[in-house]
Amino acid sequence: MFSRGFDLIIISMIVFGVLNLIENLIHYNIGRSSNDNVGFIFFMPTFNDFIKIICVMIVFGFAQGIITELFMKD
Repeated sequence: MFSRGFDLIIISMIVFGVLNLIENLIHYNIGRSSNDNVGFIFFMPTFNDFIKIICVMIVFGFAQGIITELFMKD
């Protein structure tokens, strides 16, 4: 249905998204608890922060997919 290049972009975006979401949540929590002497505590981001994280991830996921496609051209 779609070209091989388009499929590669979509799969790359999904893999990037899942891994990057985990990484971004860890970084978010490190930033929130960096001034505490308690150690690492996991907080879920507020709705607005979560939307910001997702928007940035979409932009970078799309960029990563496009760059991957450029390198994979025959």
